[in-house]
Parts: sequence; C-alpha cells; structure tokens
Amino acid sequence: MLSLEEAIERLLAAAQTVEEIRSLPLTAAAGRVLAGDQFATVDSPPLDNSAMDGYAVCCADIAAAGVCLPVSQRIAAGQPGTPLQPGTAARIFTGAPVPAGADAVVMQELCLTNAEGVVINHLPKPLENIRRTGEDMALGARILPAGIRLRAQDIALAAAAGLAELPVYRRLRVGIFFTGDELVQPGEALPPGAIYNSNRYALRALLEGLGCEVRDLGTVPDNLAATRDALRRAAADNDLVVTSGGVSVGEEDHVKPALEAEGRLDMWKIAIKPGKPLAFGEIRRAGGKAWFIGLPGNPVSALVTFLIIVRPFVLRLQGVNQVRPQVFTLISDSDWLRPDSRVEFLRARVNAGGKVEIYPHQGAGVLTSMCWGDGLVMNRPALAINKGDSVAYLTFAELLS
Repeated sequence: MLSLEEAIERLLAAAQTVEEIRSLPLTAAAGRVLAGDQFATVDSPPLDNSAMDGYAVCCADIAAAGVCLPVSQRIAAGQPGTPLQPGTAARIFTGAPVPAGADAVVMQELCLTNAEGVVINHLPKPLENIRRTGEDMALGARILPAGIRLRAQDIALAAAAGLAELPVYRRLRVGIFFTGDELVQPGEALPPGAIYNSNRYALRALLEGLGCEVRDLGTVPDNLAATRDALRRAAADNDLVVTSGGVSVGEEDHVKPALEAEGRLDMWKIAIKPGKPLAFGEIRRAGGKAWFIGLPGNPVSALVTFLIIVRPFVLRLQGVNQVRPQVFTLISDSDWLRPDSRVEFLRARVNAGGKVEIYPHQGAGVLTSMCWGDGLVMNRPALAINKGDSVAYLTFAELLS
C-alpha cells in the first residue's frame, strides 16, 4: 500500500494548473484563485490622518496637562485643513487629515471645552493617535501573493490599494457521474436492495465549495458501453472527472476496464482508514486529456478520501499554492483503544472544554458521524489514544472550504 504522504505527493506532482487567466472586477473575484502578485497603487493611508475624534495639537505647545488652547479650525474627514497656527488646537474627526504643524491628536474624552477654547487634560506624545502615511501599505508594495483563494478581506485590501480588477484562473471544470443500478435518487421510492445516492450530492457540494464548475452526468447504468460513453462525454469539456464506486474487479464494476480502454488507470491502495482504494488516471480526448479520480463507494470513505487526498489535488489544479490543511494539537477527551495498522481519520468534535471527543462508531457507512463531528483526528498507525493524550486535529471549517 502507498503511504498517505506518497499518495498526496504523486497527485500534486501530476497536477497542472489550468492555463486560462481572466481579469474580473472585484465584485466577481471572491472565491477565485489569484493568478498573479498584486501591488498597491497608492499609499494607505494616503496622508497622515487622525485615529480619533479629538484635537490636533503641537506637543511643544503643551508643557503640562491642563493647558487651554484656542480652537483655530475644524477639520472633518475628506476636508484638508490649513496649517495649524502656533499655540492653537484644531478640532478634528476620525480619518481627517492632520494639518501641517500638528504632531499629535488628543482624544476628545481627555479634553474640556470652554469659552476660551479647549482644555487639554493630557500630556500628548509625538505621533499619538496619528495614522502615518503608508503605514498600512506603501505605494508599490506587494499586497496579495499569487496562488491564494480570494477572501472578503483580500478583496477589501485590493480595493483599498486602488485595484478595480484582479487576474484569476478560470474555474476548474469537473464532471461527475455515478455507477450502480442499486442507486436511487432522493424523493424516489426505494425498491428492495436499492440505496439513495448520497455521494452524488456530497461530491457536488464539496467541489462547488472549492469553487469548481461542476457538470453532473447523473447515474450511469452498470454496463461497459454506458460507462465508456460517460467517460468520453465527461472528458470532452472538463479538466477532471470524479466518480465514486465501481472501481473494484467484480463483474459489475465497469469503471476500471472502461477507463483502461479510454485512457490510463492506476489503482492505488492507500494506507488510510476509512478509504484505502483510490483510482487515479486520465481520459483521452481530442487534443488532450482529462484527469480521472475514482473514489470509494462507502459514503464516509468517499468524503474522507476526498477531503484528505483529493482536495489538495483539486486546489493545485486551480492554482492554489498552499493546499495542505493546518493540523492542530489538542487534548483527547475520549479513549480510542482499537487502533488500526493504517493512518486513521476519526470523526470527532471539540467539546465545550476545548478537548476532542471521538465518535464511538467509526464505520465507513456511518454518515451521521460526519454531521455530529466538526473535524477529524489523524491518528498514527497502531497508536491507541487515552484520555489526556495529545492528538492531531483537522477542522472541517478548513477542509470544507
């Protein structure tokens, strides 16, 4: 069996980022992958401005707290004032330009007004409550690196830097289909021996959550001709084709021979639980190829295998640089005394005390455990877990985004 790390490295080594780049307005760029470094077109802030509502002063004019200064002007945001007259204060508001000659802003809570002006009940220090020109970002500074999925804060930073558009990779096109005469769609009657096709909806949600453009070919009959036809149709206009089930060697498992006829297939046994079987290969098409990944059929196995192994591959195809999830070290609040010889991904959640509870039933078909949990414990082979032990924890908050 391949180790988990070897399987991921093989996928990442094969991945080739989509080549097409598009320039999108900021309003359409969220969630897309940035295709080039971005640089500030302005200083931010563009000039020294006040961080508080208060009074702009020259520190040299305030020898001690309690000095009363006449108020020479009023400066609001967006309204540049005139140079500060010596021995005076300027009423100023948050974001307003600091006038020349002033070197501090005293917050209004530390001041009292009277008929003569304003009493400064504070001894200010130079630059107090002043936002300096370019302190957030300087003109020409790199503000966003290529290879990130753009978040709301990234869009905000681009806007603050004066950028109206961003170059992004086009969306990854992913075709999905499912084999199995036993599969029935939710809402239909469930005949004897049939099951509802949960993997179809899970994979759609996972891929769309990663920003992919998903083309759903539905359920394909269990025969070789139909499976080959589905592979050809899926490969025609997609970068990647993903299926679940049907990659074993039984008489009704047609994905393997169909893919071998239409392209190339590697069958991997990976040393993880749940999961283990993974099919990886490519489908020939006119002028190129589409990647193929076949996931296990059990719902939890399909989900976990996708999150741990396929997700990094999909992100890399999209142009993302950092594709590995962050691993946290937490304390277990559960015993797990039946370790496997493979790396285990145990459904778990963080309780109110900040410790990790492990779901007691870890079968590959126990889909309720994925909804109960908020992450996965990554447990090393043959390692029992006792309450109080440190465990490696991956959050669904990151794995599902």
